[in-house]
Amino acid sequence: MPAPSLADWLRQESDDALAALLRARRDLSTPPPSDTIVLATRAGTPGSVARACEDLDTFTLAVLDALLLAGADTDPVPAAEVSRLAGAGIGAALTLLRTRALVWGDDDALRVPPSARDALGPFPAGLGSSSPSLAGTDIQAALADVGEDERALLTTLAAGPPIGRTRDASADVPLERAQNPVQRLLARGLLLRRDDQTVELPREIGIALRGGTVFEPASLREPELPVHPHQQSTVDTTAAGEVMEFLRQTETMLRSWSETPPPVLKSGGLGVRELKKLAKDLDVDETRVTLLAELAVGAGLVADSEATTPEWVPTTLTDSWLASPTAQRWMTVAQAWLELPRLPGLAGGRDAKDKPIAPLSEDLRRPLAPTSRRRILLALAALPEGAGVKSIDELVAALAWRAPRRGGRLRDETVRWTMAEASALGLIGLGGLTTATRALLAEDRPGAIEAMLDALPRPVDHVLVQADLTVVAPGPLEAELAAEMTAVADIESAGHATVYRITETSVRRALDTGRTAGELHQLFTAKSATPVPQSLSYLIDDVARRHGRLRGGAAESFLRCDDASLLAEVMGSPVATEYGLRMIAPTVLISAYPLAEVLDALRAAGFAPAAEGPDGRVMDIRPSGRRLPAKARAARRAPGEPAGLTDDQVGKIVAHVRAGDAASARRRGETVRAPQGGGAGDTSATLALLSQATMERREVWIGFVDSRGTASQRVVRPMRVGGGVLEGTDNERYPLHRITSAALVED
Repeated sequence: MPAPSLADWLRQESDDALAALLRARRDLSTPPPSDTIVLATRAGTPGSVARACEDLDTFTLAVLDALLLAGADTDPVPAAEVSRLAGAGIGAALTLLRTRALVWGDDDALRVPPSARDALGPFPAGLGSSSPSLAGTDIQAALADVGEDERALLTTLAAGPPIGRTRDASADVPLERAQNPVQRLLARGLLLRRDDQTVELPREIGIALRGGTVFEPASLREPELPVHPHQQSTVDTTAAGEVMEFLRQTETMLRSWSETPPPVLKSGGLGVRELKKLAKDLDVDETRVTLLAELAVGAGLVADSEATTPEWVPTTLTDSWLASPTAQRWMTVAQAWLELPRLPGLAGGRDAKDKPIAPLSEDLRRPLAPTSRRRILLALAALPEGAGVKSIDELVAALAWRAPRRGGRLRDETVRWTMAEASALGLIGLGGLTTATRALLAEDRPGAIEAMLDALPRPVDHVLVQADLTVVAPGPLEAELAAEMTAVADIESAGHATVYRITETSVRRALDTGRTAGELHQLFTAKSATPVPQSLSYLIDDVARRHGRLRGGAAESFLRCDDASLLAEVMGSPVATEYGLRMIAPTVLISAYPLAEVLDALRAAGFAPAAEGPDGRVMDIRPSGRRLPAKARAARRAPGEPAGLTDDQVGKIVAHVRAGDAASARRRGETVRAPQGGGAGDTSATLALLSQATMERREVWIGFVDSRGTASQRVVRPMRVGGGVLEGTDNERYPLHRITSAALVED
């Protein structure tokens, strides 16, 4: 009995099997196939077969190669022969291949699409064509007679591909006249001459050189993935430390760009000079700066100003992000990374034209990057809780075995980049997935935030003031205390224990914001776990004594002081001339320049002015930095997951296919066709036939074109014809202008 065609086999499959096929190969459903013939034709195209093979593992692909070696693309082959070639049991692999319609038929007559050879390559398993001339030949004896140089050539071709190009194949010469290894092997029949410059290793020789097997047995087994066992809490706390450092660096970058936004390159992206400057300021490498910038833009915290001279400027989302709790800020950047359709790891490399690839440029765009990240993280999620991979290279090998055709040339590098980035973001700790990341992958955002809150060290409400005017924060400070310390001191070193330095400038900065000397004394008295050194008290009092004696307002701006001699000193300085200061009263000066500029110039000249508001109180007039309106973001969906078919959609497509099969199988009478260019006679004939079928309650076969332009056929029992619509007893409606032909169904 001949093996059925793919269309016949699909027609005999259950609705559940067709539904599974459509889910596994989503490209087959667009547009919905009209019947199983269309479905089978579409499933057999080289492009569709290649896509269906993308996430098959190495062993399943080896079984497919074995099927091609056995010739299943031209004639039915038994499963036993395929199993012999594969060197292992193939039951599970065949089930998977059948589910995807890459194999069909019973075990004694397996077939594969002819296009599989085009999709997988012309040399299955890296072996060449079979040579009939080697039948009955003792191949091992023939190989024993070859020299070392000849065996080296044969071994190279046996590893695949079996084709080699050489000028030595231009002539057929007998063995005694052969002058080089290629000619000697051709004379012995151990190589096949394809043309003047191409030779091919026969399949029999290749298998013999591989030790009598088509595939190396070890290559068909998934590589082990050794792991380090850890307590999950250890993984979480380790990652939380990375989270705090990454968020601190992001905050520093946003504040820096608020004051001095870097320019956008003419070709797009961030320039080398700005990249190096930020790396130096943050004391990190350029790879980390690239990731920080990419995620800031990806999260909507920074955007291209798109001005005449464009710059990378923080958006209005930055302020709310900076004011958010640590766990919420982590969620924002972690989610942005999971959904980022770019590969930051490409930055610093070279493009196809050998030009350097800049961060934030279009050269980094890779739409499938979220899918790759999610696949890598899910591989870690399959490990026991707390387990971390010992080696990134071992993870690379395991993922390459699971899907060797997915990822292209960047497949292995993407794994390395993803692991490094995920570790920097605190999604991974000690090579293992954190509790928060597991929740994030499951789309449990509240659970992820709660897990991160549990992992982060508890904020401390005190500091340690040292005699050398340094202040040590023994952990992350409470938000209010952190803001106070940032206002009155400069960060000297950051980390798990942040060290601040208090200077005359930092104290004056705190007084400029409206804080008083008494408030600063109270701050350190209440929050320092160590005695406040006298040197700090003296510094605060000394700066406060001189601070604010000279006050300014807007006239555009004004300066006032009860000490006339101090105003006279100001008028005698270069600042008075540069900023047009003039005295309008013994204690008041005014200027046409903005107050902020006047005060900055006075401070540079050695004075200590303070700004005051309408009520006479000291106020902070420092600019908070530039901001752009935040752009609306697209609706979020599961990271890296392409839109899939719902159960309802799959059911409708299967019903559509079954209806098309039923229509094509029915006998029908003379067909009436709609006019191609218009014609009342033909239209009347179609309407008359449909009306007759309605009155006689007979089934009618119709051909129609749907809204997508796809032609199909149906068998309908008309219930009513009118208003430009044919209504069937199954409640389906067919616009008459889309019906191209009709015929009564013969019993």
